[in-house]
Amino acid sequence: MTATDRSIELIQSAAQAAADKLAHDIIAYDVSDVLSITDAFLLASAPNDRQVKSIVDEIEERLSKELGAKPVRREGDREARWVLLDYVDIVVHVQHSEERVFYALERLWKDCPELQLPEDAKATRGKAAEHAKLQAAADAAELGDLR
Repeated sequence: MTATDRSIELIQSAAQAAADKLAHDIIAYDVSDVLSITDAFLLASAPNDRQVKSIVDEIEERLSKELGAKPVRREGDREARWVLLDYVDIVVHVQHSEERVFYALERLWKDCPELQLPEDAKATRGKAAEHAKLQAAADAAELGDLR
Protein backbone atom coordinates (compact mmCIF):
# COMPACT_ATOMS: atom_id res chain seq x y z
CA MET A 1 0.00 0.00 0.00
CA THR A 2 0.99 3.61 -0.40
CA ALA A 3 -0.35 6.89 0.88
CA THR A 4 -3.52 7.99 -0.89
CA ASP A 5 -3.83 11.12 -3.02
CA ARG A 6 -5.89 12.67 -0.21
CA SER A 7 -3.16 11.93 2.35
CA ILE A 8 -0.51 13.46 0.11
CA GLU A 9 -2.67 16.54 -0.45
CA LEU A 10 -3.13 16.95 3.33
CA ILE A 11 0.59 16.43 4.00
CA GLN A 12 1.58 19.00 1.34
CA SER A 13 -0.77 21.63 2.71
CA ALA A 14 0.18 20.97 6.35
CA ALA A 15 3.90 21.05 5.52
CA GLN A 16 3.55 24.38 3.72
CA ALA A 17 1.57 25.83 6.63
CA ALA A 18 4.26 24.68 9.08
CA ALA A 19 7.02 26.16 6.89
CA ASP A 20 5.11 29.45 6.67
CA LYS A 21 5.18 29.61 10.48
CA LEU A 22 8.93 28.88 10.52
CA ALA A 23 8.80 25.30 11.78
CA HIS A 24 12.09 23.40 11.95
CA ASP A 25 13.02 20.09 10.32
CA ILE A 26 9.73 19.29 8.58
CA ILE A 27 9.59 15.72 7.34
CA ALA A 28 6.81 13.33 6.29
CA TYR A 29 6.70 9.54 6.18
CA ASP A 30 4.40 7.15 4.37
CA VAL A 31 3.48 4.76 7.20
CA SER A 32 0.64 3.01 5.34
CA ASP A 33 2.57 -0.28 5.10
CA VAL A 34 3.23 -0.51 8.84
CA LEU A 35 0.16 1.14 10.38
CA SER A 36 -3.47 0.49 9.58
CA ILE A 37 -4.72 3.58 11.43
CA THR A 38 -3.21 6.25 9.15
CA ASP A 39 -1.36 6.72 5.86
CA ALA A 40 1.23 9.33 6.75
CA PHE A 41 2.98 11.20 9.55
CA LEU A 42 4.17 14.78 9.36
CA LEU A 43 6.80 15.86 11.90
CA ALA A 44 7.77 19.46 12.62
CA SER A 45 9.31 21.29 15.55
CA ALA A 46 9.83 24.73 17.01
CA PRO A 47 12.15 26.17 19.67
CA ASN A 48 9.40 27.42 22.01
CA ASP A 49 5.86 26.59 23.13
CA ARG A 50 4.28 29.68 21.61
CA GLN A 51 5.66 28.86 18.18
CA VAL A 52 4.51 25.24 18.48
CA LYS A 53 0.99 26.56 19.13
CA SER A 54 1.23 29.01 16.23
CA ILE A 55 2.30 26.24 13.82
CA VAL A 56 -0.53 23.96 14.99
CA ASP A 57 -3.11 26.76 14.61
CA GLU A 58 -1.87 27.54 11.08
CA ILE A 59 -1.99 23.89 10.01
CA GLU A 60 -5.53 23.52 11.35
CA GLU A 61 -6.72 26.71 9.69
CA ARG A 62 -5.08 25.93 6.35
CA LEU A 63 -6.38 22.35 6.15
CA SER A 64 -9.85 23.51 7.10
CA LYS A 65 -9.96 26.38 4.58
CA GLU A 66 -8.18 24.73 1.66
CA LEU A 67 -9.27 21.11 2.01
CA GLY A 68 -12.29 21.11 4.33
CA ALA A 69 -10.41 18.87 6.78
CA LYS A 70 -10.81 19.06 10.53
CA PRO A 71 -8.87 16.91 13.01
CA VAL A 72 -10.85 14.14 14.70
CA ARG A 73 -8.49 14.42 17.67
CA ARG A 74 -6.12 17.05 19.02
CA GLU A 75 -3.81 16.18 21.92
CA GLY A 76 -1.12 17.94 23.95
CA ASP A 77 -2.64 21.37 23.52
CA ARG A 78 -2.35 22.65 27.07
CA GLU A 79 1.41 22.30 27.43
CA ALA A 80 2.18 22.97 23.73
CA ARG A 81 5.30 20.79 24.01
CA TRP A 82 4.02 18.10 21.66
CA VAL A 83 0.75 18.63 19.85
CA LEU A 84 -0.77 15.83 17.82
CA LEU A 85 -3.42 16.49 15.18
CA ASP A 86 -5.19 13.35 13.94
CA TYR A 87 -6.88 13.75 10.57
CA VAL A 88 -7.37 9.96 10.17
CA ASP A 89 -5.59 9.97 6.77
CA ILE A 90 -2.59 11.73 8.30
CA VAL A 91 -1.27 12.46 11.78
CA VAL A 92 0.64 15.68 12.39
CA HIS A 93 3.18 15.91 15.23
CA VAL A 94 4.41 19.39 16.14
CA GLN A 95 6.97 19.17 18.91
CA HIS A 96 9.06 21.51 20.99
CA SER A 97 12.67 21.02 19.80
CA GLU A 98 13.66 19.36 23.10
CA GLU A 99 10.84 16.80 22.80
CA ARG A 100 11.79 16.17 19.19
CA VAL A 101 15.35 15.26 20.18
CA PHE A 102 14.26 13.24 23.22
CA TYR A 103 11.56 11.15 21.52
CA ALA A 104 13.36 10.93 18.12
CA LEU A 105 10.32 9.80 16.14
CA GLU A 106 12.45 9.76 12.99
CA ARG A 107 14.30 6.76 14.41
CA LEU A 108 11.03 4.85 14.66
CA TRP A 109 9.91 5.63 11.12
CA LYS A 110 13.23 5.82 9.25
CA ASP A 111 12.49 2.61 7.35
CA CYS A 112 9.28 4.10 5.94
CA PRO A 113 9.44 5.99 2.64
CA GLU A 114 9.74 9.76 2.92
CA LEU A 115 7.05 11.76 1.18
CA GLN A 116 7.92 14.67 -1.10
CA LEU A 117 7.29 18.06 0.48
CA PRO A 118 7.07 21.60 -0.87
CA GLU A 119 10.45 23.36 -1.30
CA ASP A 120 9.74 25.72 1.64
CA ALA A 121 9.28 22.71 3.91
CA LYS A 122 12.44 20.98 2.63
CA ALA A 123 14.40 24.16 3.33
CA THR A 124 13.64 23.79 7.07
CA ARG A 125 15.94 20.75 7.44
CA GLY A 126 18.76 21.45 9.86
CA LYS A 127 17.08 24.58 11.26
CA ALA A 128 16.79 23.13 14.78
CA ALA A 129 20.53 22.47 14.97
CA GLU A 130 21.24 25.92 13.54
CA HIS A 131 18.92 27.53 16.10
CA ALA A 132 20.48 25.55 18.97
CA LYS A 133 23.96 26.70 17.95
CA LEU A 134 22.88 30.36 17.79
CA GLN A 135 21.11 30.04 21.15
CA ALA A 136 24.21 28.50 22.76
CA ALA A 137 26.35 31.35 21.43
CA ALA A 138 23.86 33.92 22.75
CA ASP A 139 23.75 32.18 26.14
CA ALA A 140 27.55 32.09 26.32
CA ALA A 141 27.75 35.79 25.44
CA GLU A 142 25.17 36.62 28.09
CA LEU A 143 27.09 34.58 30.65
CA GLY A 144 30.24 36.51 29.71
CA ASP A 145 28.40 39.80 30.25
CA LEU A 146 27.38 38.69 33.73
CA ARG A 147 30.99 38.10 34.81
